[in-house]
Amino acid sequence: MKLLRLVLFLCASLCFAASASARSVLQEYLPAMTASDIVPGADGFGPVRADIAVAPVLKGGETVAFAFMTSDFVGTTGYSGKPIHTVVAVGTDGKIIGVKLVKHSEPIVLIGIPEAKVKALVAGYAGLDLVAEAKSGGTAHEVDIISGATVTVMVIDDSIVRSGLKVARALGLGGLAPEAESAGPRFEIDPAAAAPADWVEAEGDGTLRRLSLDVGQVNAAFAAHPDVRARDRAIAEAPQTTFIDMQAALVSVPAIGKALLGPAEEVNLKGWLKEGENAIAVVGRGLYSFKGSGYVRGGIFDRIVLIQDDVSVRFRDRDHRRLGGIALAGAPEFSEMDLFRIPANLGFDPAKPFRIQLLAQREVGPIEKVFHTFDLGYQLPQKYLRAIAPPAKDVAVVSPQEEGSAQADLWKRIWRDSKLKIAVLGAMLVVLTGVFFFQTYAVRNAKGFYIFRIAFLTVTLVFLGWYANAQLSVVNLMALFGSLVGGFSWQAFLLDPLTFILWFAVAAALLFWGRGAYCGWLCPFGALQELTNQIARKLRIPQWTLPWGLHERLWPVKYMIFLGLFGVSLMSVEQAEHLAEIEPFKTAIILKFIRAWPFVAYAVALLVAGLFVERFYCRYLCPLGAALAIPARMRMFDWLKRYHECGNPCQTCANQCPVQAIHKTGEINPNECINCLHCQVLYQSETVCPVVIKKMKSRAKLAASPGGAPIHQQPTAKA
Repeated sequence: MKLLRLVLFLCASLCFAASASARSVLQEYLPAMTASDIVPGADGFGPVRADIAVAPVLKGGETVAFAFMTSDFVGTTGYSGKPIHTVVAVGTDGKIIGVKLVKHSEPIVLIGIPEAKVKALVAGYAGLDLVAEAKSGGTAHEVDIISGATVTVMVIDDSIVRSGLKVARALGLGGLAPEAESAGPRFEIDPAAAAPADWVEAEGDGTLRRLSLDVGQVNAAFAAHPDVRARDRAIAEAPQTTFIDMQAALVSVPAIGKALLGPAEEVNLKGWLKEGENAIAVVGRGLYSFKGSGYVRGGIFDRIVLIQDDVSVRFRDRDHRRLGGIALAGAPEFSEMDLFRIPANLGFDPAKPFRIQLLAQREVGPIEKVFHTFDLGYQLPQKYLRAIAPPAKDVAVVSPQEEGSAQADLWKRIWRDSKLKIAVLGAMLVVLTGVFFFQTYAVRNAKGFYIFRIAFLTVTLVFLGWYANAQLSVVNLMALFGSLVGGFSWQAFLLDPLTFILWFAVAAALLFWGRGAYCGWLCPFGALQELTNQIARKLRIPQWTLPWGLHERLWPVKYMIFLGLFGVSLMSVEQAEHLAEIEPFKTAIILKFIRAWPFVAYAVALLVAGLFVERFYCRYLCPLGAALAIPARMRMFDWLKRYHECGNPCQTCANQCPVQAIHKTGEINPNECINCLHCQVLYQSETVCPVVIKKMKSRAKLAASPGGAPIHQQPTAKA
């Protein structure tokens, strides 16, 4: 029981965590902000209001604007799957005075697109009139999209406009007022509604809604674009050629789903949708694809977005399914037929009108594009609805218990969606545990074990690293220490199943084997170093063995780096995260070397050093390895077998250890050992280990003597 508690404690200490308190995002970031950076001439902020996450911006003691974080009011999840935090200041006239990008995790901003360019685009929202946006439904302005960062810019634009409208209405800025609850009847889906008989009826009664654009219409729209190159690059096809004929229907309505999809596919749809979720079917034909080919597994469809009031839904790959066919009689042929799921926690109401916004793009240069949006409006026909009783007039308050339940539902859904990844990682951990427990048998065949190790490291690099992005980092540990001040929550790191499982496995492994279980087998960058070094050896690139004195003096460098980062994190986690770029993990593993050249050059330099000195970065620079080595001293067992002759006189293992973790006296330094088990291969080698060779010669001599017989005895071993 004590062991279990210790494992859980270590897991909690190592896992990434966030504050569990009810503090708003604004309260978290406001102390580090300067008012004049957002509103020119301002000299401070007032206290954050108790009723809404808004802080007055003060100038000479008077309120000149109200500051808020977009993430407190609308979903701001970007391409990375993490929120994009933006601070906005809006004046009493309902116009935005200043905007500043505070924090993001968007990889696209690091891939050849200067962050300054994105920050400049964000700052350009100063002057946006929210009153005009309220009248137009958020479309009174042009979106200045940066080529290559479409999703990121669209999320930022959407979050600024929709959060701004919420704040302006709540505070009555510019004469705006909260949208009054309709006094008339409210509606819900009628499960007994009749289905349309054929395609013509579905189009006629509004079950299907259509956006049809020809080449002439699209050319005319781009002709009015501020960038004159858009007009010069007009589509060459005849004006009456179909650019896109796109139709949509809310197939989560039982009658519509059964009619369009057919009984069997409708049953599959019900199994796909969870409680409270909805789905739309989108079909299209013509020159332009509504989904495009730029999305990747786990990515976002950037050409369409569903908008309803202050709710916007961008569809990720996990919320998408291809539709095999349309069952409704008379349906025309379509080149694209797809289903998109609307998650339950977004506030979407199927009984209310919504629109699907199509983003059309036009290339105006080798890598530059301009964009124009078109809307497909949708209102569920009345025949699919039934009236329900009006709600009570009491203001509904979400209790902490309900919020916690919602968070639990979220991470559980993420775990369900990650079943394959979890299964593969679980299998890897089971296999690795078996190898460690039965290492004597695992390493008996030297060639077979070498092949196994190379294969395992390849899976670690390709699957855990480049595919699943499950690369642990010292940033996780620094974030933990920062969050302990405000409170600890399991919910935050449960949202990343593989990271949670890996940290739990690391915590348990530290008790049994030390840090080597992770560093030597499960670290993607460590695997990349070893695999490239093995290739270098095959190419006969010379291997350098550092003099023991120099090697021993370089060991402490990684501990000094870790302590330095930890000290900085006590003052500023944000600054420590920037300094943690000494870890090349983001460049080499998460972004797969697609990054600004200084980061790529640094990562490549470390790998080049590793071609000559195996695992150069692991040995001397890795702060994560240093952080894991400290609690590794608590391990309960010494699994690596040694002979009394090891170190005196035999130096075979010390000379052949890939990371020089064995002292000349024969002891293995657990802080530096990566548990590669190469010393255990040598321990049983009948061709390399002098002790085993001596034993074999003794047996042969006894067997050759008259009346001799093999004597089965083991050399004396030491722990």
